[in-house]
Amino acid sequence: MTKTPLTPPAPIPSAPPTAETESILATMRRDGFCVMRGVIPPDEVAAVCASVGNSVRKNSSLPPPQGYVTGFLRTDQSYAKYLADPRLMAVVEAMFGEFARISVLTGAINAPGIQRAWVHADWPFNQNSKARVRAPYPDVCMNLVTMWMATDYTEENGGTIVIPGSHKRDYSPKLGSKYDPMAKYDGEIQLVGKAGDVGLFDARTWHAIAENRSPHERIGFIVRYAPWWLNLQPLRPGTRDRRQIVDANEGTDSKVEGLPQSVYERLPENVKALVYHMVEENV
Repeated sequence: MTKTPLTPPAPIPSAPPTAETESILATMRRDGFCVMRGVIPPDEVAAVCASVGNSVRKNSSLPPPQGYVTGFLRTDQSYAKYLADPRLMAVVEAMFGEFARISVLTGAINAPGIQRAWVHADWPFNQNSKARVRAPYPDVCMNLVTMWMATDYTEENGGTIVIPGSHKRDYSPKLGSKYDPMAKYDGEIQLVGKAGDVGLFDARTWHAIAENRSPHERIGFIVRYAPWWLNLQPLRPGTRDRRQIVDANEGTDSKVEGLPQSVYERLPENVKALVYHMVEENV
């Protein structure tokens, strides 16, 4: 029996820029990152934190002290209604125009004892990936990384290390290159904020997992937004692009599992437009 094709969702209404939008864009152009305050309301963030924390612990592909879940919307939808927040979408639209979409969703926990990791840029600029924009890469932002803070992000509990201005470089650290991924770089700081805040950074920005020196978990989730023209198929297990570019070359690139229709149909209408391309139409 042939299944009826999924009807395309209505486009997200245009989000005109505000003074906050312009300030964020200016900071992003200068530093490569910034923090948007209070995207998840204070009276709702505790429930989101509890749900995200439980989902990551239950489904993590990595052992403690790190928690890591790919395709995170499959297993947790507690945060879904915030993904098309008008303040955030004003920034996304200003950067990418119409029909922007979500490229990657990941749940994450950095528990006590986690150590500093390597410095890198995110996909598609990570030079350790098989599917990548080769260095020297052009001066174009192709992914906006948003780091949603379900707990406070502090220097003690491992707020992500970022290197201001590194998005202006046309290369990122890689073993064997002159840019050592395990080195500490001049000017590096940690991305900090309160629960409910969202850190934003250009995917080209060099960053690293930081040591968690506190007795508490740092819980959050990462959502990346991309322009419609960026090919996301190398991230999708089972696609021809994934098999040709990543699997056939023994790559360990990030992956984003397809979204079941049953999950998609329960999402807010304005979020469906961001993830429509992920839906498994035959599931």
